Amino acid sequence: MTEGVGLEQARVVAELVLGTGVFTDAILARLARDARLVVVELNPTLAARLAATRRDPRLTVVRGTAADLAAAVGEPADAVVSGLPWTVMPQDRRGQILDAVADVLAPGGRFTTFACLHAAWTPPGRHLTAELARRFDRLERSRTVWANLPPAFVHRAVRRP
Repeated sequence: MTEGVGLEQARVVAELVLGTGVFTDAILARLARDARLVVVELNPTLAARLAATRRDPRLTVVRGTAADLAAAVGEPADAVVSGLPWTVMPQDRRGQILDAVADVLAPGGRFTTFACLHAAWTPPGRHLTAELARRFDRLERSRTVWANLPPAFVHRAVRRP
């Protein structure tokens, strides 16, 4: 998830989470000392737990919706990393969040998210790929990670410089 995103050179990174902070830890491990990571989590319990268990001055945890990403970050982001479950959310909600991601990215900014292989060929999986292609100038797909359960791959999208 964090390979090929340019986190080592990024000044501002946003993360859309659903979970315990596994991606947060991986991002912080790659982030420069003077960079900033803004994590947006809707669930108040998970947001509080994430803030309480990660003592890093580069990290800001915002309890809020991913659709309000620009307000949470406050400036253009060099990268956005997402662990959101795209294929199970309503299409209009997915579109709002993807619009927010595209809007917050700086020119040349990168967006990365994962998808489960078994869902890639379902209508929601195909819609996600099409929506990414419409919003970004370049879209790549990683090799399948078979060791992940379920097997998954990563979408990497880039906004035109």
